[in-house]
Amino acid sequence: MKNSLPKLRTGLLLLVALLLPALRIAAQATAPNEPEMADTLRQNGKIYVVVAVIAVVLAGLLFFLISLDRKLSRLEKEVRE
Repeated sequence: MKNSLPKLRTGLLLLVALLLPALRIAAQATAPNEPEMADTLRQNGKIYVVVAVIAVVLAGLLFFLISLDRKLSRLEKEVRE
């Protein structure tokens, strides 16, 4: 288990190093004279829907992680006893 941690870190660093240039290129691909998506969504009033959906997804992930942590803690306590 201890040997897999450096491999995981190396893999994550490699993934980030590969994704950052792709994100930069994608961000520069939009033409400056065209309206951006956020501006269009804000004009139509749909930006609040997008923010609400993102908030619900993040809250669900947080709830899932907290419940998973509690279950793991309970199982670890049972294994120790």
